[in-house]
Amino acid sequence: MKIAIGNDHVAVEMKNEISQYLESKGYEVVNVGTDSTERFNYPISGYKVAKLVVNKEVDYGILICGTGVGISLAANKVHGIRACVCSEPYTAKLSKQHNNSNIIAFGARVIGIETAKMIVDEWLKAEYEGGRHQLRIDMISEIEETQHLKAVDGE
Repeated sequence: MKIAIGNDHVAVEMKNEISQYLESKGYEVVNVGTDSTERFNYPISGYKVAKLVVNKEVDYGILICGTGVGISLAANKVHGIRACVCSEPYTAKLSKQHNNSNIIAFGARVIGIETAKMIVDEWLKAEYEGGRHQLRIDMISEIEETQHLKAVDGE
């Protein structure tokens, strides 16, 4: 399995630790974040990871900034992305089971590395349940498609 990981300047250390953790478990990690602690704008990484996911160049994405919020907002602007901010493992698990999330995000200023590892583990082992949840995914996709068409048509 191939996972893209992106971050801003605040999350370099956590990104490196999560990348090493994933690689030790046999995952291939594609780093599209910054490796510098110099100020870096998180929308760049959020967008890059999202594009890799929607283009099926990777299976999933992980995003890390100060809180996880800004970088996930950037990713969610990409058509087909369902990025969820998770600060504990239960939400990560349900984001996959119920929302079929294809990217998770968390904050280097919010959680510690061990919690981040638990979040990643729960999310990666969870499976989308479909069924009653698919209706809601379809509704979200319909909203997304409507907005996409408005943007394309110039409305």
